[in-house]
Amino acid sequence: MKYSHKLSDAVHIMAYIEICKGQILSSSEIAKSINSNPSLVRRLMMYLTRDGLLITQKGIAQPILARDSDEISLFDIYSAITDEHNLLHVDDKTNPDCLVGGNIQSVLESEYSKVQNAAESEMKKISLKGIIDGILVRQGASVGK
Repeated sequence: MKYSHKLSDAVHIMAYIEICKGQILSSSEIAKSINSNPSLVRRLMMYLTRDGLLITQKGIAQPILARDSDEISLFDIYSAITDEHNLLHVDDKTNPDCLVGGNIQSVLESEYSKVQNAAESEMKKISLKGIIDGILVRQGASVGK
């Protein structure tokens, strides 16, 4: 199974931009923090800008959040960077002549919808500010060790 890190990378970008605001925040600098490449950062920032979460200016490496971090939810970021908004996917190539294969898709779609709704509801409760505060608290804890 292939996992996508787009959401965690996009949250990382948003947190980095807020924590390091006022500094030069080129895609290369941000990519170093993610341990990725600048083109991934630029692509994710394009989605975040398109959905009104970031403000960027061509030629100026100082992106800023478009709203206060407590007004941006994990769901907002997820919606901005995800084309396919389903966390779980049903295998559509089951055997329709089999008792299980012929019926499991519709049953799982119903159950997966419940999971999706619950996940989205929880994501809406998590603010970018809460994530940033968690980062700063952990940083403070690690400095004291």
